[in-house]
Amino acid sequence: MAKIIAIANQKGGVGKTTTSINLAACLAAAEKRTLVVDLDPQGNASVGLGLEKSIFTEANVYHAVIGEENIDNCIYDTELDCLKICPSDNNLIGAEVELINVISRESKLKRALASVDDSFDYIIIDCPPSLGLLTVNGLNAASSIIVPMQTEYYAMEGLAQLLNTISLIQQDLNPELEVEGILLTMFDGRNNLSKLVAQEIQGAFPEQTFKTIIPRNVKLSESPSHGKPIITYDINSKGSEAYFSLAKEIIAKSKQKFDENNSIVEKVINREQQSGMREIQF
Repeated sequence: MAKIIAIANQKGGVGKTTTSINLAACLAAAEKRTLVVDLDPQGNASVGLGLEKSIFTEANVYHAVIGEENIDNCIYDTELDCLKICPSDNNLIGAEVELINVISRESKLKRALASVDDSFDYIIIDCPPSLGLLTVNGLNAASSIIVPMQTEYYAMEGLAQLLNTISLIQQDLNPELEVEGILLTMFDGRNNLSKLVAQEIQGAFPEQTFKTIIPRNVKLSESPSHGKPIITYDINSKGSEAYFSLAKEIIAKSKQKFDENNSIVEKVINREQQSGMREIQF
């Protein structure tokens, strides 16, 4: 089964789409079968991975969420062999209104992704900058969440509200949802404010904050306008190095959890085997 990671923060301009595109590209470069689900009606992740809007107007994430199309028909290739995308356009704005009276409307994306879960190692959901029904669908479908936070003034504004939303999702919809980590973005090492904000966040959330910090980087800003992730636009840039580092952290966490789960399973099996032997002896 795929590890499904939602990239979410209700604040705009913190690097959600940049992270979705470039983390997914780096995972794909590591030969992990990766799908980006563009859940933002602006469709920036779709364009940022080189898709022309004219080719997916009839089959995209909107049609999958409202049940008009199987999501298999809404997935498109990118220039990286292991990277696919389920794009979106501004029709997705209407999904929240169309689903308002639908039963289990919070689970539409989760149900749509169930048919492709086994086809990917990672599914990255680029959530919109809000805490509306689309983001709730993203969090309900995900196994974990990455929260990008820019290292600028007011960085922690709204974080309490987001964490409260995550808690409600865990209680009512998705008890398996975990915080994968807080990702510091737009870091400028020459700026004292950036350093102070980074220290504040790391101090407040020492276990949850990724070691990788995403720097301010001109190449990162340029690459979406060329329809390319940073690793195919300028693989030697600081931005490329940072997202490769983040991908390594994600893969290492996934392996650690896999090993822990295997260890638990082995203990249960051994316990059952020992119990069975005692019953036979008795």
